[in-house]
Amino acid sequence: MKKLILLFAIMAYASLHINAQCSSHKSSAQKTSYSHEKNIVSIATGSDDFTTLVAALKAADLVGALQGDGPFTVFAPTNGAFNKLPEGTVSTLLETKNKNTLSNILTYHVVAGKFDANAVVNAIQANGGTAKLTTLNGGTLKASLSGKDVILTDENGNRSLVTTVDLKGSNGVIHVIDSVVLPK
Repeated sequence: MKKLILLFAIMAYASLHINAQCSSHKSSAQKTSYSHEKNIVSIATGSDDFTTLVAALKAADLVGALQGDGPFTVFAPTNGAFNKLPEGTVSTLLETKNKNTLSNILTYHVVAGKFDANAVVNAIQANGGTAKLTTLNGGTLKASLSGKDVILTDENGNRSLVTTVDLKGSNGVIHVIDSVVLPK
């Protein structure tokens, strides 16, 4: 657990340059507001769209970590996003023997710090059209704009569309994505 906390602190420091940015850019992604009384895990468990993600968080023993103080920015794949993976992938990942692989994938969807949609868009614009986001597993996601849409590109070149932004909780923010992003 100490290693996880240290990793969170390192990633927060590395990601500070994004949080310093702010913009009034209007995204075509849906904006939704949640109570700041709920943490990001509570928001996910309260939605029928995230049942696969919640099951994966439980299988990887990450629920407790993501209920912590954070702050965290989570790019949360919906059930539909998980359904795009090859048949059998999710059930295989949920097996106990694949806990480390699953944890690596899930922490690739999390950035230390609380970056709302405006901060992400402004970082993209301030960095020549692409913002590099360091994830909790040490990997990199690239965020870019396609029109008014924010696109995440993983280390394998796969792309995911941010469909809903700014589900704000007491310990961070969730941005909903339409595909699972995968580390190398």
